[in-house]
Amino acid sequence: MERQFVIDDLKLGESWRLFRIMGEFVEGVEALHDIGPAVSIFGSARTSPDDPAYEKAVNVAAAFARENFAVITGGGGGIMEAANKGAAEAGGTSVGLNINLPHEQTPNPFANIQLNFHYFFIRKVMFVKYAMAYIIMPGGFGTLDELFEAVTLIQTQRIRPLPVVLVGSDYWSGLVDWIKARLLDEKMISPEDIDILQVIDEPEEVVKAVKKVVIL
Repeated sequence: MERQFVIDDLKLGESWRLFRIMGEFVEGVEALHDIGPAVSIFGSARTSPDDPAYEKAVNVAAAFARENFAVITGGGGGIMEAANKGAAEAGGTSVGLNINLPHEQTPNPFANIQLNFHYFFIRKVMFVKYAMAYIIMPGGFGTLDELFEAVTLIQTQRIRPLPVVLVGSDYWSGLVDWIKARLLDEKMISPEDIDILQVIDEPEEVVKAVKKVVIL
């Protein structure tokens, strides 16, 4: 009988968790539904303000804001902070989708729309649902996760095609070369799949690449 009570308690916990999940979805949709055209910018939370990548993220986000794009980030420090800062200082909509983590992730003060998520998968849906492009700055595992999830969704036609821009040839060219040498040459992907990715260095060129395929 005691074991049955434990099982029933677990079921109840799972059921109530569904309400929390639905609540996070509702909160995200209500907050972001009217932000207009937007880009999601990803990059390392560990990048310091004196790193050239930080300043480039500021400039990339500001360039998008001046073209009336909202900027969405993960809401934390490093590149995320830089992108929110660039968008806010340029007078644009600066969105931070923060995730509750035991370390690293503290909300930055530059997002003028700030949401906090408990579940990674809901946050991921918000990134892709409201983005017209994915802008990938230098980053680690989390950045690679967002990059390859977007590429996979585009490849498998689960979402509409959108520009995926890797910013910084010095950082990303080795990865792209590996993809070509291993995945493409060994027929793990199709030739057209590699075209999902673009590698661009200058902030203005990043914006131009997105505007070529995005109609405001």
